[in-house]
Amino acid sequence: MQIQVRINEEGALRNQRFAFSNRFTLISELLQNARRAGATCIEIHHDATAQVLSVHDNGRGLDDFQKLLSLHESGWDESTCTEEQPFGVGFSKCLYAATRCVVASGHQRVDIDTAAALSKAWIEVEQVDEATAVVGTQVDLYGVDLSDLDVRIEELCQGFPVPVRFNGRVLARRFAKEHLIMQSSAIGAIHLAGVHDGRHSPASVVFLQGFCVLRPTYFSEDQVNVVHLDSRQFMARLPDRDKLINEDQQRQRIDAELKASWRKTLEAAKTQMSAQCFVDTYYAAMRGWGHLDLLNDLELLPADLCKTIVGYPVQGEHDHCDFVETMSAAPTRGEVETGALRLVALDEVGNDNGARWMLARNKGYRVIDWFGLHRDHWVQPHVRFLEDEPVHVEAIGEQVRTVLEGRWVWPSVILCEAVRIRVGPDEAVIGDAGVCHDGTLYIPAGESTGMPVLQLSSFTDEHDQYLDADRDADCEALAGLIRRLRSVDPVQTLDALLQELRLGRYPLLHGKTFQLTIGVGGAPGHSVELVDADDSSTLEPTGGCHAGP
Repeated sequence: MQIQVRINEEGALRNQRFAFSNRFTLISELLQNARRAGATCIEIHHDATAQVLSVHDNGRGLDDFQKLLSLHESGWDESTCTEEQPFGVGFSKCLYAATRCVVASGHQRVDIDTAAALSKAWIEVEQVDEATAVVGTQVDLYGVDLSDLDVRIEELCQGFPVPVRFNGRVLARRFAKEHLIMQSSAIGAIHLAGVHDGRHSPASVVFLQGFCVLRPTYFSEDQVNVVHLDSRQFMARLPDRDKLINEDQQRQRIDAELKASWRKTLEAAKTQMSAQCFVDTYYAAMRGWGHLDLLNDLELLPADLCKTIVGYPVQGEHDHCDFVETMSAAPTRGEVETGALRLVALDEVGNDNGARWMLARNKGYRVIDWFGLHRDHWVQPHVRFLEDEPVHVEAIGEQVRTVLEGRWVWPSVILCEAVRIRVGPDEAVIGDAGVCHDGTLYIPAGESTGMPVLQLSSFTDEHDQYLDADRDADCEALAGLIRRLRSVDPVQTLDALLQELRLGRYPLLHGKTFQLTIGVGGAPGHSVELVDADDSSTLEPTGGCHAGP
């Protein structure tokens, strides 16, 4: 017994309509046919209400009308078959999308009832006189549902190489080769965003035979790479032809070629520009496309990589990203190698490295993003990695230790005259700002703002929500705690404490007079006595008054 592959023609014709996942494939197929026929202009007219679509091109026209209904036979000349590998289904979408198709070319015309055609009925081709002859090819489709074509047509034709008019309007085709500066490559023609100004983009729109086959989810049309693939090397998936075959592998090929094209662009620019201008213009592109080694022989660093600490280092980037500034001038090799400019590497501010940041701030060190340079760059041996060195923090002239009972943080707090920080051979004495180290806040004499809690925590919860109300409350709580602990007036200190309690909320206490004694009884030690109203007038005031609720 022998078996062989057989095709149920009626079933194949019936089910082919479900193979098309995009109803606008109809437009791309008609445009593709016109382009392959050598058209230099294509006119599209669409009446959404009447559901009529007309496409007219000025190409070579159609000599054999049987090609319209011969599925999977390309019918194109040898050159087109070699260059583009057509599949031979270019007109079939019309049969499924419309109820009636009228095709005219030269002195021939055919009026196709699509249901009859799909039942394999014979269709008569008419001869027409000179007066009604058509230059090129005209296709009129009836009963076709493309209600929002006027919204989609511009995008469909963005990369198409032949001028297209839609309902009398010339389409922009902004990604067509003729409108972009292209360079040749091993995979086709490439337009690189940022070639002249360095504003590179990782996003690429990729076209095959004029239609998009790869498109990023988000991108700016003014800043995107455009690739027109060589159709001899790439094929799109049937029947919609909006995806590449083996897309994952082809994407890697495309990305590799984009990287190689950037390499050529950067090497040429490096020979034509000053080092300063080259770095200022193209550093971001070098980093984005993996060509940082081009910096290795230049005598200066990108200014963007080196930051000066100009404010109080805190965690997070929500409302507090202004404690560092980019250097105004690019650091030079001479400045670094002579030690005139000291470069250190630091992780983002955290409660375990706040002291290192404070030492770097005190010493005037510059913080460098060393990841932004090639591993063989000349600066690498001159970068000091403070995170790798042990840190020691001590309070000078310690005054008191306590705990801040905040809304989000509950750190230990040490009030002192100053804070000494040692990192390796370096030492700094900080007297004007708090220092966070291992969850403890060291508060020197010059600190009163409450800001050290921002060095302790980012105030971001497990859902990545920034707790700005908790941040403000804890800053105020620390500032209040510092004021109370440093107060020298007993009445002001007690009044500040009582204000936080808001005793006026308790009616039972209204109008009552108490005598409070501190330092007796159990730790921390106090006693409270209610004074009778008759005797309250005999009490001598001690100064100050308690604020209302």
